[in-house]
Amino acid sequence: MADMDRSAALQQQVHNAINAGTALNIRGSNSKHFLGRVADGEVLSLSEHRGMIEYDPRELVLTARAGTPLAEIESALAEASQMLTFEPPHFGEYATLGGTIACGLSGPRRPYAGAARDAVLGCKLINGKGELLSFGGQVMKNVAGYDVSRLMVGAYGTLGVLLEISLKVLPRPASSLTVIHECPQTEAINQMSHLLSQPVPVDAACYHSGHCTIRLAGSEQAVRHAQKQLGGEALEKSAPFWLALREHQLSFFKSSKPLYRVLVKPATPSLPIAGSWLLDWGGAQRWLVSDEPVAVIRDSVAAAGGHVSQFRASAQDEEVFQPLSAALLTIHQRLKNSFDPHRIFNPGRMYSGL
Repeated sequence: MADMDRSAALQQQVHNAINAGTALNIRGSNSKHFLGRVADGEVLSLSEHRGMIEYDPRELVLTARAGTPLAEIESALAEASQMLTFEPPHFGEYATLGGTIACGLSGPRRPYAGAARDAVLGCKLINGKGELLSFGGQVMKNVAGYDVSRLMVGAYGTLGVLLEISLKVLPRPASSLTVIHECPQTEAINQMSHLLSQPVPVDAACYHSGHCTIRLAGSEQAVRHAQKQLGGEALEKSAPFWLALREHQLSFFKSSKPLYRVLVKPATPSLPIAGSWLLDWGGAQRWLVSDEPVAVIRDSVAAAGGHVSQFRASAQDEEVFQPLSAALLTIHQRLKNSFDPHRIFNPGRMYSGL
């Protein structure tokens, strides 16, 4: 089916849902089904709406359809010695670009090269009125007004059906090296947060099982110089470790207990919450495996100036994300009413009543 026909078919399904008052459950490969709350409704599948539309390595910009497998995009970039800036987790063999952007997922490189939102230059979507809209473009520049394309990042499909996405990409670093050393968590937090403000070519840093692990990337000379500064032991064949961290394949993530995603300022001291911790993003993203009541966890994280979401093994009919303040809830409701006035897209996926 031609691209125009696929878009028209999806647009028609949206119109049919509006007329029938039927909710739509937007789905790519369904690899992110465990994220957020349960979304009911008729499945609107984007798995066949796939393929690269435009990619010129000289321009450092890529445009692809939402159903394009992430692995296919990364393979094309690797051939040109380039990469996605935000190192997105897949959480499934057939993860798609649309699902990745809709969930706003970023990997270990996020604090050093930007989040998924920072990489998005433009998008094409179907809104809740059945209209085909385009936002942004393929040029890396600042523009006046609000960047609607980036508003779709992390919206979990509640504002529209993503059809096409344009992203900025970057050259792969010439050299990469991972160093590791044993230390207590307090020392790791101090070191990782300190490195965020230093001229050291760090592009990933985490603390796991009593070890601080730091990935360096850049020119070979810069990497070797940084290695001497940091010390520690060079980790041979480090790629599997960072892949396992990104994809939640480390033993830490295999617990049957609930998994929480905690976001705080990198230098925030260890939080007084019982459970097991893994620190990523230089200390800004902290994973917690705990049996503590969610209310206790939220109160403790909020007291530290952060927020928390239930990531796995949670009751998906309850609130999963950090509860919104009255002001933020009003903003979310206005956005929902503006983009999806009939409330047909993934209703309740992020918050009940939205």
